[in-house]
Amino acid sequence: MSKIIFNIHQIDQLESNPNVSSVSERSIQYTGEFKIKAVLENMDGKGPRQIFTEAGFDLTVIGNKKAKSALERWRRTYRKDGEDGLLNDKRGKAPGGGRPKADESMERRLAKAEARIKYLTAENELLKKLEKLEGQAKHTN
Repeated sequence: MSKIIFNIHQIDQLESNPNVSSVSERSIQYTGEFKIKAVLENMDGKGPRQIFTEAGFDLTVIGNKKAKSALERWRRTYRKDGEDGLLNDKRGKAPGGGRPKADESMERRLAKAEARIKYLTAENELLKKLEKLEGQAKHTN
């Protein structure tokens, strides 16, 4: 996460750039098309600063290191997943993470709930037996 916090004027400036899909106080979401174009230009020898400046970004606003680190990250993604990897942002979406799919979830969730109920019922029974044994042990002492 960036240490830079954008003010309202900077956010407005960044949002007006056609290469930006959204901006928050701390982050910029770039369009997939810009990412692809930037990676290809970088692979052809253009530097990160030049690419971002020509795309209308003020490096004093986004930070000098942001262009370089973004391009490094995008190049890794491009090598791994190609253009699709840059068009479909998967950050924070680990396999198997998030909400369960609707078609499988109801039956699966019901089975999990039933298993949990069975486990908790057994645990309660065990605790009752333990409590009874402790009570008996106190009376015999």
